Amino acid sequence: MSAIETREVRAVAKWVRMSPRKARLVAEHIRGRSVPEARTVLAFTQRAAAREVEKVLRSAVANAEANHGLIGDNLVVAAAYVDEGPVMKRWRARARGRVARIKKPTCHITVKLATVEGGALPTRPVAPPPPVAPTPEPEPQPTEPTAEEETRKAKAQAAKAKPPDKGDEEKPKRTTRSRKEAPKKSQTSSDS
Repeated sequence: MSAIETREVRAVAKWVRMSPRKARLVAEHIRGRSVPEARTVLAFTQRAAAREVEKVLRSAVANAEANHGLIGDNLVVAAAYVDEGPVMKRWRARARGRVARIKKPTCHITVKLATVEGGALPTRPVAPPPPVAPTPEPEPQPTEPTAEEETRKAKAQAAKAKPPDKGDEEKPKRTTRSRKEAPKKSQTSSDS
């Protein structure tokens, strides 16, 4: 069994004024990726949380380089998670003297970077492809028509030869009567 030593460096941003649910969506994108790949993903992510997660990632890389003497591009995002922070509660005036609560959530973003000595970097877990079911061989086509096909053909021919019902005859088109226009009132000027 080989002993592989793993070093871990972390950075935390606390009380970030953002919903933890929105920040988690971005944190999931970088988990398990190498630092250069994670930076690229965050640069092209159009969510506002991507800027905050990118700041924490840069801080973790700076911690690794300054405090531990590691090379930033050789690190992997071992963990990226977002915890809930305190929720600030504000009030807004509403109709009839009532108030509505406004919740302003905060979150704590944590990014952990790891390096594996020995040159092997941990890879992102990949789900195995689903097993492919073997395709059954097609059954040979019979050359003679079956009894069902013969009855269908006979019914189709009988329907063509059948005379049309009375309901199928064309009905004469209905004409509409023109309305008589109401006589217009004559405009007489009354001169006195």
